[in-house]
Amino acid sequence: MSNTAAPAQKTLNIAVLTVSDTRDESNDTSGDALVSMLTEDGHLLEDRAIVKDDIYMMRAVVSNWIADPDVQVVIVTGGTGFHSRDSTPEALLPLFDKSIDGFGELFRQLSYDEIGTSTIQSRCVAGLANRTLIFCLPGSTGACRTAWTRILSEQLDASHKPCNFVGMLTA
Repeated sequence: MSNTAAPAQKTLNIAVLTVSDTRDESNDTSGDALVSMLTEDGHLLEDRAIVKDDIYMMRAVVSNWIADPDVQVVIVTGGTGFHSRDSTPEALLPLFDKSIDGFGELFRQLSYDEIGTSTIQSRCVAGLANRTLIFCLPGSTGACRTAWTRILSEQLDASHKPCNFVGMLTA
């Protein structure tokens, strides 16, 4: 029996951004689901916003969160599809210091089991900027649940082995 205990769950400060031309506080089901799941897992909602699918509005909000030492993780929902108005990747990729290529790949693999080949139109991206993790998810509530329950919940848990993202945020 080992005397090495697993690291305790570390509470992270997470900001949630909904990108939508039609959502507001009364019907933002994806943002509501993310807030519910992250708080159920013991994290804190540091901030929340809804912006139109506009590259510069997204960059302004996320840049402020990246510069805020109290925000450790940003989760963006919406604007990752293939429609002409979807511009989340174009808005946020330039802000990344490093991309987390495996995030989009894994999300599409998991999503394939749920929606089949339609997942090919998902342009989920993730990265690190100024020691802030940024995850860009589709706008559907189901996609947000898939990303949280099958990827983010574990990767934002300090006790998940063999590796997780928490150490790079708290070191």
